[in-house]
Amino acid sequence: MQLKAIWQENSPYSKILITVGTILVMTTLFTVVGSALAAAIYGLSVEQLPALIKDLSNPDAIAVMKIIQAASTLGVFIAPALFLALVFSPAPSAYLQLNKRYTTGSGFRVMAMMIFAVPLINALVTLNNGMVLPDFLKGLETAMREAEDRAAMITEAFMDMHNPVDLLINLLVIAVLPAVGEELLFRGVLQKLLGQWSKNIHAGIWISAFVFSAMHAQFYGFVPRMLLGAFFGYLLVWSGSLWLPILAHFINNGSAVLFTYLFGSGVITTNPDKLGTTLLDTWWVLISGVICATLIFQLYRSRINSNESLSN
Repeated sequence: MQLKAIWQENSPYSKILITVGTILVMTTLFTVVGSALAAAIYGLSVEQLPALIKDLSNPDAIAVMKIIQAASTLGVFIAPALFLALVFSPAPSAYLQLNKRYTTGSGFRVMAMMIFAVPLINALVTLNNGMVLPDFLKGLETAMREAEDRAAMITEAFMDMHNPVDLLINLLVIAVLPAVGEELLFRGVLQKLLGQWSKNIHAGIWISAFVFSAMHAQFYGFVPRMLLGAFFGYLLVWSGSLWLPILAHFINNGSAVLFTYLFGSGVITTNPDKLGTTLLDTWWVLISGVICATLIFQLYRSRINSNESLSN
C-alpha cells in the first residue's frame, strides 16, 4: 500500500483528528512493547511491573521506568510525527522543516539564552507553584498537589546519578529523545495544522504550546512550560528550521540534567534548581529576563535580516 501523501488533500481539521487517532494507537502500542521489553530484561511478568515501579528506592524500578519512558517517547511523539509527515506530504522532511539548517549565530544565541534563562524559569515555576484554587475546587487542588508530589519524587529518583554512565542515560532519556520527539510532533506537525485550521500562525503557536504543556500533566509547572513551548514555536517560524527548537529544547532539558549531576558530584556548589526561587535572587531573575529579552529580539531581527537579504 502506498502511504506517501495519501491524506495530503484532507482538511486541516481532518488532519488534526488523524493526528489524535495516530497518537492514541501508537502510544498504546509502544507502551505495551516498552513494558514487555522492560519485563523481559528484568525477568518479570508485565503484571509485576506496577508493584515494582511503586518502590522508587529500588534501582531496578527506576531503570524499568526509564525503559518505559523511552519507549513512550518513541510511541507518543517520534513515530506518530514521522508517520503523519509521510501521509500528509510527498516530502516528509520538508513538511517537518528538517531540510533547512539554522545559522551559527542563531544557534549560539539559543544556547546562551537557554542557559541564562534558568533563574527566570525557576522564578516562574515558583510563582506557578504558589497558585491556589478557589475553595470549591479544593478537592481538585489536593489531587493535583499529590500528583505533583509524586512526579517530583520520580524526577528526583531519575536524577539520582552516580557516574558518567548514569549521566549519559539521563541525557538520552530526558534530553535527546524528548527534544527530538516533542518538537517533531508539537512544532513539526501540530503547530502547522493548528495554524492552517485557525488561519493564524500565532494561534497555531499558542494552542500547540498550551497542548504541549497540558500533555505533561503538571499543573504547577504549566505556565513556564507553555511559555517555553511558545518560544520554541516562534523559533521555528523565525528560522524555518525545526532543528533550532530541537536545539533549544535539548539545551533546556540537558542543562538541567548536567547541572544536577555536577551539583550532586560536588563540582558546583549552587543548586541550579534553587537559583531564582528566593527574594535574594531577584537581581539574578531581572538580569536573566533582560538577557533573554535581548537574545529573543536578536533572534527575531535575524529573521528580518534574512528575509531582506533574500529579497535583494
